[in-house]
Amino acid sequence: MAVKEQKSELRIKLVRSLIGYPQNQRKVAWGLGLRKLNSEVIRKDGPEIWGMIRKIPHLVKVEVLEKK
Repeated sequence: MAVKEQKSELRIKLVRSLIGYPQNQRKVAWGLGLRKLNSEVIRKDGPEIWGMIRKIPHLVKVEVLEKK
């Protein structure tokens, strides 16, 4: 029986308003589930999520949560 790896999660918080930013950056934030200023979501750590974060690093704050 194989031991499953414990994947970490990411807490992503929208720290800047989307007003004045291009539509594609707004869509990335919407795709992450960030709707309003200071909203937070928890997503599984993966390359897809990190790719989205890299498109809007100036708008979000990311914290890695380790699963126990």
